[in-house]
Amino acid sequence: MEHIRIEREGAVGTLVIDRRERFNSMDVATARDFRKAGLQLARDDSVRCVVVRGAGAVFCSGADLKYVRDRGAAEDADYLLPPGARLVPGYGEAFKGILEYIHATISEIKRAPKPFIAAVEGVAAAGGFGIAMACDLVYAAESARFEWAYHKTGLTGAESSTFFLPRLVGLRRALEIVLLNPRMTAAEARDAGLVTAVFPDEAFEDEVMAVARRLAAGPTRAYGIAKSLIHEAAGVGALDVHLDAELAALARIADGEDFAEGLAAFFAKREPAFEGASSL
Repeated sequence: MEHIRIEREGAVGTLVIDRRERFNSMDVATARDFRKAGLQLARDDSVRCVVVRGAGAVFCSGADLKYVRDRGAAEDADYLLPPGARLVPGYGEAFKGILEYIHATISEIKRAPKPFIAAVEGVAAAGGFGIAMACDLVYAAESARFEWAYHKTGLTGAESSTFFLPRLVGLRRALEIVLLNPRMTAAEARDAGLVTAVFPDEAFEDEVMAVARRLAAGPTRAYGIAKSLIHEAAGVGALDVHLDAELAALARIADGEDFAEGLAAFFAKREPAFEGASSL
């Protein structure tokens, strides 16, 4: 796996997103490897706690917008077509190729009978925000920042963000975060209910690993059953249906005029001029 790696320390497994030249964003190949590594760690009984983190002091910035702008690699979507047919994917199709793998990984994280920890350094934005929120515990370095970010390019939300956000912070605060897109410090994210705890930058790795080792030494089967019961009480059983709805909505809006303008503005480093409506 080129940009995803697995590290092991005893019963603690760490999934590292290492595509730092693209701020740990994911193209299809990286998202596919993310899913492969996530399934391996979730289903390996010798791994009793999993840490998800990014390399290079960045957590994850979600789908790679450069890959999306270029409409992905043709071979990444051609498997969907009959022999001899060729697809010229739009923005929505490029997103689908990435998000289907990320969504499958998030679903596996929530079903896994063991704790998953998000260790957030640097920025967790858009899909990175969603991946962090899907983990069971979220620890942040003091310098970490959290940002919804989807609306900067005229997108809706995905990667479980619209599912977990109101469950974590409440309806009113969720709408504030979605509509106004504050760039939250680690402390602000903790106070909002998005983060379990904040650790000093210089002690971050040691503190996170201390928690992971403690969980790995605990009663894993009891943790798994309790996690399942908590999810049942919180309605997490509806997650897979919601992930499908997120994907369909984002792919549809990505083929509209506002996303095309948002994407152009993003790469031109200017403010977008949204029309507020889609041509679809």
